[in-house]
Amino acid sequence: MSATPKELADEAVVLRTYKSGESDRVVVLWTRHHGKLRALAKGVRKTSSRMGGSLEPMGHVKVDLIKGRGELFITKNVAHLERMSNLRSDYQRIAAGLAVVEVIDAIPTDESADEGIFEMLVRVLRTLDNTDFHPELVAASFFFKLLAYDGSEPVVDHCVTCASPGPLVAFNAEVGGTLCVNCRSGSALSADALMLIRRILGGDLASVLREDAPPGSGEVMSLSHDAIEAHFGKRLTVSRSTAPLAPLRTPPLP
Repeated sequence: MSATPKELADEAVVLRTYKSGESDRVVVLWTRHHGKLRALAKGVRKTSSRMGGSLEPMGHVKVDLIKGRGELFITKNVAHLERMSNLRSDYQRIAAGLAVVEVIDAIPTDESADEGIFEMLVRVLRTLDNTDFHPELVAASFFFKLLAYDGSEPVVDHCVTCASPGPLVAFNAEVGGTLCVNCRSGSALSADALMLIRRILGGDLASVLREDAPPGSGEVMSLSHDAIEAHFGKRLTVSRSTAPLAPLRTPPLP
């Protein structure tokens, strides 16, 4: 394993920040070349600070860091690469963006840098900034795509238990996807929601996001949260709060 550099410059997305001392903040970053890093931004809470506006969650920035004590770096310079003003001016877009960065923040710190995840993260934030796309399904689509990238894509073309082609009437994140009438458990799954998930994972995502609330959207949002939470093994506060109420946890009636 290579030694941690004493100084580094990288492209990053701000995942979250929290207060430290009277005027500082700790900033959690997902960087292109160095994975997840934590950095101390000294004096950033002062009104005179020039870095404060660049270190907001979902910010796409260029950072220069120097190694501090322990795991923390210290911010030397920070500059916006993209302002993403449309994303920040709409509540639904903000909520979806916060859900996305929360999921990235759930990736363990000790995992190695992954430029593919960084590219996906920047791409989804740009999508939220693009008013050609509706924001409702952006986070849900990202969750499914992230699972696919990780090799944990849910099964949606047959029953995950018995391999029957269908009809598929339920989705259970704990067992890995869709289930037939005989094997059903988890949440009821409509034909509209099944088709929507297949389109998201099958290469038709851009068309899906151009549609305003396509049939099955509410189900897909809830099921995507079930799937990503099952993957990480914990509840995700922000992402769950942006989804509609999940279906009842009982098998569908015959």
